Amino acid sequence: MSRAAELKEEAALEIRFGPLDLAQVRIHTTDPGAIVDELTGRVATAPRFFERTAVGIDLSMLHADPQPPEMRAVVDAVRRAGMLPVGLVQGPACVETLARSLDLPVLPQFRSPMRPPPVVQAPVPAIPVAPASVAVVPEPEPPRAALIHQHPVRSGQRVSARHRDLIVTASVGAGAEVAADGCVHVYGALRGRAMAGAHGDTAMRVFCRAFYAELVSIAGVFRVFESLPIELAGHPVQAWLEADKLNFARLAD
Repeated sequence: MSRAAELKEEAALEIRFGPLDLAQVRIHTTDPGAIVDELTGRVATAPRFFERTAVGIDLSMLHADPQPPEMRAVVDAVRRAGMLPVGLVQGPACVETLARSLDLPVLPQFRSPMRPPPVVQAPVPAIPVAPASVAVVPEPEPPRAALIHQHPVRSGQRVSARHRDLIVTASVGAGAEVAADGCVHVYGALRGRAMAGAHGDTAMRVFCRAFYAELVSIAGVFRVFESLPIELAGHPVQAWLEADKLNFARLAD
């Protein structure tokens, strides 16, 4: 068989699934001007991270369901600010309809939406209720041991730990990334990006021996460091989340 015939028989493509970390823009308004102004400022502060980055648009904080023309304007505003909207984040009931109207996919939530659920009064039973049976509560699964990575994480590399902590006993280079569903511990210099609580656990923390980070994120709340605060640079540091505010403090040297 000729090479041309062999190529004809080969598959034209492959479809593969894998983990994908995607930034999500949670909008509080559908005003395109306000969105462009704020996002442009965010992109300008850290163009290496935000310019032309793919994002999902989260509608969970809107007080009313937007109409398709409003969402088209929102998508265009995000694009004009320098980001690339690739879908709507799963949440309110209107998302599926809007996604079809805009020809966009529906993306999984990063965290549960913060819109409070409606209060429903339980009906008063008309007849006496039999005593409830005692439920057998299964014992919680033991926590998984931390993932220990004993080599430097170099630029362009990513190390992640699912459902557990990540301990890096070496350094994390500029342009590298370490992420964990639990806490992140770096016993060398942290020069790249560190993300703890990657699936929304706000109690997780980031610890490092020498702080030079490009970005730190906990449960999706992040801070980008284009220039380091003098009191943190090169020192042991911990980061934690409190009331949706990311805090940093030096540890004892």
